[in-house]
Amino acid sequence: MLDTTAREMWELFEPVHDLVYFAPEARQAADGLGMRGYWMGYFALRAAPLGPVAPCVVTSSFSVFHPARVARALPDAWKYAAPADVLAAREEAMDAAMTRLFGAERTRSARFAEAADLAWEAAAAADTTGRVLAAANQALERPARATARLWQAVTTLREHRGDGHVAVLVSVGIGPLEAMVLKAAAGESDGPFLRETRRWEPADWTAAEDTLRERGFLAADGSLTRAGVAGRARVEQWTDRAAERPWRALGAERTGRLAGLLEPLARAVGESGLLPAGNPVGLPPREPTRP
Repeated sequence: MLDTTAREMWELFEPVHDLVYFAPEARQAADGLGMRGYWMGYFALRAAPLGPVAPCVVTSSFSVFHPARVARALPDAWKYAAPADVLAAREEAMDAAMTRLFGAERTRSARFAEAADLAWEAAAAADTTGRVLAAANQALERPARATARLWQAVTTLREHRGDGHVAVLVSVGIGPLEAMVLKAAAGESDGPFLRETRRWEPADWTAAEDTLRERGFLAADGSLTRAGVAGRARVEQWTDRAAERPWRALGAERTGRLAGLLEPLARAVGESGLLPAGNPVGLPPREPTRP
């Protein structure tokens, strides 16, 4: 169950988690709380489990954002709504988004509740040592509604994987900008989209490219060298290994069962058009449903 299971499960639960960034219900919830613009809502909704922390904590834990991007949103967001209120609004928004997208009949079904319970069990088994975002999400109370329970569980799993990924990057000396440059060079995400949305200057991006060329990871034309391909593959492999514990705890049979229950949900999100073309999380494209 090394590597492939953790990656396959990430590809299934990540789209469901991503509703909090791209579903209109999430933006409506943030606006209803008084948040000023998309990014204040983004940082408040995602950082709320941490409490009213300073922007430097969020910059560190989220990793890829320029400090100025975070500082424009926090701590001002906590003047409009306390983290507890943000969490409540987040849960309501995800219930509404999932009910609309997946259908009320499906979200009230026994299969959906089973998916929520299996995902919750996997998330509860995640080792959050050194994983601040995962720990904060894991500590939240178990929601009664299956929609909220499933979304919160996959969010804990997602932040668990993300925290582990950041730890791997730090261990091999790849900074946030270098990581984004590598992702773009690999064709997983759009470079300008990543740079602009994370609010880095072109000069910062160029400096990161120069650093990667000095390490032999990037060719003159911006493509990955053989060493770059191998180095990035190691990072992804170690990220997978660091994310395997929940699936070992759940066991192969029940992990497979959860994968089957998540697959149509991930497909529905992918086919909804909600995820942006820039693909900031680097999800591989899913095959469209055949008629």
